Amino acid sequence: MSRWMRLLCAVTCCVLLAGCGGNQTQEEYDLYFRERDLRAAAGGGALRTESIRVPEQDADTETLAETLIQALLDGPQDVTLQNTIPAGTTLLSLTLSGSQAVVDLSSAYASLSGVELTLADQAVALTLTQLPEIVSVRITVRGQELAYRSRQVFSGRDVLLEPEGDVVSTVEAVLYFLDGAGDLAAEERTLPLYEGDTQVGAVVQALAAGPLDESLSAVFPEGFRPGNVWLEEDVCYVNLPSRLLESLPEDARLDMALEALARSLSSLESVHEVRFLVDGEFAASYGSVDISEPYLSE
Repeated sequence: MSRWMRLLCAVTCCVLLAGCGGNQTQEEYDLYFRERDLRAAAGGGALRTESIRVPEQDADTETLAETLIQALLDGPQDVTLQNTIPAGTTLLSLTLSGSQAVVDLSSAYASLSGVELTLADQAVALTLTQLPEIVSVRITVRGQELAYRSRQVFSGRDVLLEPEGDVVSTVEAVLYFLDGAGDLAAEERTLPLYEGDTQVGAVVQALAAGPLDESLSAVFPEGFRPGNVWLEEDVCYVNLPSRLLESLPEDARLDMALEALARSLSSLESVHEVRFLVDGEFAASYGSVDISEPYLSE
């Protein structure tokens, strides 16, 4: 049972005990998720809502906002929807400053960029600005704003006036993540392609965002993110920044991360082989991982 479901059950039990079994009024709220099968959203917006009912209580706005965000992080109950927020993201804090909610999330959220980040930011903002006391939302990661965002504060009205990103098309891919034994396991996915996206870029973005299957875990070590990725004929080139090596954890499994990246990219019909570069140049190794030979698709 998810955390927010446990919370709702606990609140409901307390209300029933206090009211000696009387009827309890419930309030309905919307959570914002994305279509799982984005072929159904091609040419239209990707966000959809799922309603939850919260028992009316004397809880303050901050507590209710935290309940809604936790429910959003736990993900949808509807199997046709999926979360815009990466698996493993946790709520570190939620505070109110006047009519603005400041939501601080764990480092997994920083793996998002481009349209994927826009959708996640909008899902958080739209979920919270349902509450009349919250007019705007600021989203941070471990207390820091994401510098590559075009804006840092989101209001529900502004979000609704912005394009949430139309799905131009989709691509089928097989992504590789870590299973409980620490081995690579496949997850078949239909990935969205928005205007300006490439298939190989969509694969890297999806790997960074993490798996949908809760039995799997992210394969990229914390702090690791490939640089540019592009396709020339049937060869996919992946640029690996050397500066990341100094900040990676000592137990980082770069070998698994690069193998998962190569396997996932090779699952695309357009990719025959994957070549890794370091700072834009061919190299024999990246850290302790041999990258001298191309990875050939099976």
